[in-house]
Amino acid sequence: MNQDLSIVSLIAHASLTVQLVIAALLLVSLASWSVIFGKLISLAKIKSSNEAFEQEFWSGKNLNELFNAVAGKTHGAPLERIFASGMREFLKLREKRVADSSALLDASRRAMRASFQRELDAMESNLSFLASVGSVSPYVGLFGTIWGIMHAFVGLSNLQQVTLATVAPGIAEALVATAIGLFAAIPAVLAYNRFARQIDRSAITLETFIEEFSNILQRNAGAPAQGH
Repeated sequence: MNQDLSIVSLIAHASLTVQLVIAALLLVSLASWSVIFGKLISLAKIKSSNEAFEQEFWSGKNLNELFNAVAGKTHGAPLERIFASGMREFLKLREKRVADSSALLDASRRAMRASFQRELDAMESNLSFLASVGSVSPYVGLFGTIWGIMHAFVGLSNLQQVTLATVAPGIAEALVATAIGLFAAIPAVLAYNRFARQIDRSAITLETFIEEFSNILQRNAGAPAQGH
């Protein structure tokens, strides 16, 4: 008699422990895909908004006008928030009549570095989840497979005659867990590597801007902040 060896049938006939493992892996896979799509959208927005702000910044616009335009924004580019934090600290110390240009520059740089770290933490959010899914899922699937094989052999011990036809379904049911573990892990690993590279490039962009803006502030330390 031909047996139905489709994925759905194999899962339906698997032991309860294997079914629970498969269900957990499918839920984790669904969650990782949700993170992947969300991260794709957010990193694309970050890149485009950073490029738009850089174009505006290097257009020679007055620094005070640019600061007033971006300071009140609740949602904007990471570069905007870094610029605003550095400019805010610079102007605050200028209002306090701090004349030491090195003190002005150091305070602004510290403010920008703190803002940079916050932006980097935000960009890296959920990356650890993808890394965990990529590293743990195959082992969880392997556990389900080992348990399923043990369950299958225990059942076969009660048979008088064991043939390939009697062994194959039980082994196939167990191997489904490993397959689904890999199904959950591979996209998570690929996405993690891609996002890590994108975030590294974004971090380099932010750090370069901090250095360039620091040079501009240094030139403006002895005079009212103007165009650049």
